[in-house]
Amino acid sequence: MQVKVAELVGESQESWQNAVENAVAEAAKSFNNITGVEVYNMTADCQDNKIFEYKANIKIAYCE
Repeated sequence: MQVKVAELVGESQESWQNAVENAVAEAAKSFNNITGVEVYNMTADCQDNKIFEYKANIKIAYCE
């Protein structure tokens, strides 16, 4: 079995968890057999002293 890794950025206006879930859902459109996810960075954009967009950098492991 060969495992490959892809890097993605997920975004959400609700939470970092939703940002990760959005990235995994997007990855599932292109990659079959996702076996794991590593979250290695979380950031957010702010406006008027409030977070308005959460971002998560992730690595997706998948098998072909």
